[in-house]
Amino acid sequence: GAISFSSSSALFGCPNPRQLSQRRGAISYDSSDQTALYIRMLGDVRVRSRAGFESERRGSHPYIDFRIFHSQSEIEVSVSARNIRRLLSFQRYLRSSRFFRGTTVSNSLNILDDDYNGQAKCMLEKVGNWNFDIFLFDRLTNGNSLVSLTFHLFSLHGLIEYFHLDMMKLRRFLVMIQEDYHSQNPYHNAVHAADVTQAMHCYLKEPKLANSVTPWDILLSLIAAATHDLDHPGVNQPFLIKTNHYLATLYKNTSVLENHHWRSAVGLLRESGLFSHLPLESRQQMETQIGALILATDISRQNEYLSLFRSHLDRGDLCLEDTRHRHLVLQMALKCADICNPCRTWELSKQWSEKVTEEFFHQGDIEKKYHLGVSPLCDRHTESIANIQIGFMTYLVEPLFTEWARFSNTRLSQTMLGHVGLNKASWKGLQREQSSSEDTDAAFELNSQLLPQENRLS
Repeated sequence: GAISFSSSSALFGCPNPRQLSQRRGAISYDSSDQTALYIRMLGDVRVRSRAGFESERRGSHPYIDFRIFHSQSEIEVSVSARNIRRLLSFQRYLRSSRFFRGTTVSNSLNILDDDYNGQAKCMLEKVGNWNFDIFLFDRLTNGNSLVSLTFHLFSLHGLIEYFHLDMMKLRRFLVMIQEDYHSQNPYHNAVHAADVTQAMHCYLKEPKLANSVTPWDILLSLIAAATHDLDHPGVNQPFLIKTNHYLATLYKNTSVLENHHWRSAVGLLRESGLFSHLPLESRQQMETQIGALILATDISRQNEYLSLFRSHLDRGDLCLEDTRHRHLVLQMALKCADICNPCRTWELSKQWSEKVTEEFFHQGDIEKKYHLGVSPLCDRHTESIANIQIGFMTYLVEPLFTEWARFSNTRLSQTMLGHVGLNKASWKGLQREQSSSEDTDAAFELNSQLLPQENRLS
């Protein structure tokens, strides 16, 4: 198969994330496979011009260093305190700066008393509802949706008692996670992480999973969901690769962002000491298994995971008592949660569509500014939200959720597929309106040019 699973883990039987991340091109597709071509386009890196912009940080991300590390650079960067700090990633900068500024943690062990008003409490009572409005919840919790929701889910699933967690350490761990998301990112921020975590909770409640998952499974699933985009820089992997960013060099151009999210999560786990009371072997297994979950969210490798999942469904041999099979299902659940925006109601889905497109276009603006060659879907002058969303739903969302519905044919699965169909139809309607408007404008412009000069002046 395309993805091999190691049986070395006594708890999960998960694949080794390092081994998994190195398995590239294990499945081949012919040139007529439009889905494969679409995914390949998203991960394609073609540097049309030699990167050559000077060292500077993005204005909206003061701690992100987007310098290009020239392999044949004639310029030696002087080693100074300022330059060293600029080499730090946002996550590492926060680690160092937290020492000086301190992390304020509430004295009360009851998070509900500190962060919630009545409306937020009422919303949490329906946290398993697929129509949960994470944007409203984020406003009601003063921007603390990830901390508030994840803490509540830990309590709801009984994880605090089962694993004997120190609530102050848990609170601090969640605060650090939320801090390490970039609020300046329109899409890849803590609200997205909270949304994915809420979706993961919904999937864990589905009958097939609810009857088979262990507390350990739930713990890892929620942590992986909350940290799956940790310290996301707001640009995609091809951008990091073609600019020779140090993260691309560090992870050898393979699942660069996902490896970084995983390593950042491991850093917070260790720093928080949340699981310091567990045996070392258990902590190491936890880190490895969280990595396997996060690495599964690499969208450029969707066909590998989807093909393996589909083959199990075709054979009817998925056994959730088998830890390896159960872990594959959790990987697929996290993949679904990560791109479930089109499966939400139009009111929620449209907001996410606008936010992710804004982030794409921001990257395209940077690429244009520095003559890097604009990445697919990132040119605001040639792309539209409708076009992007229709392609996204057709080639990524529908194939994934169709297979998920085969595995879990429940009311939720049918609701999600129903929303995808309705939302896709809505975007197609907007696309037609936009096309009609452009045709009208073009016709008007042509008529204006054909009118005699005196008529245009009269």
